[in-house]
Amino acid sequence: MKRALLVTLFLMSPPAIAEEDPGGTLNPLEMGLGKVMQNIREGKPDMTTCATGYYITKSGRHALARELFETCAAAGWTGAMTWMSQLDNNGLGGEYDPDAAAEWDRRAADAGDPVGKFNYGLDLMRGHGVARDDVLGRQYVDQAAREGLKIAKRLQAADYDLDEVTPDADNWKYAPLF
Repeated sequence: MKRALLVTLFLMSPPAIAEEDPGGTLNPLEMGLGKVMQNIREGKPDMTTCATGYYITKSGRHALARELFETCAAAGWTGAMTWMSQLDNNGLGGEYDPDAAAEWDRRAADAGDPVGKFNYGLDLMRGHGVARDDVLGRQYVDQAAREGLKIAKRLQAADYDLDEVTPDADNWKYAPLF
């Protein structure tokens, strides 16, 4: 009887050295900002994760947004490229860098994104972050308009008057430096 009791207690007691639970992680991150950033840090930039960057940057967490958008842009998500341009063009989560902003716009445009085409067209027409080229800039805007981008059509209708699409609060940014 004593032997049976010892065997029963041995079988019921936890092992002295715990092994990893083969059933998975207890309470894994399933949603929320923690899961989004886990996906980014694990190199899993899916559409939903990348789209969450909008809410992150709108909440003022620009360094996190930059981390997310850089990973998503590297994976080819053109919306993330245009957001990186916005961050660089406004010094959010990093230095104000018009050259980097124009490069992000160019990358998005080259990848076929209408917003990237429009923004890069504006960069070229202003000479902001890239050498000024009004003719090429209009070509990019025209491509975006042909693809249905309403703001590009609006700029065309205004005979490419950049004041039509630029808040006057940003005029200091686009003034010639010489």
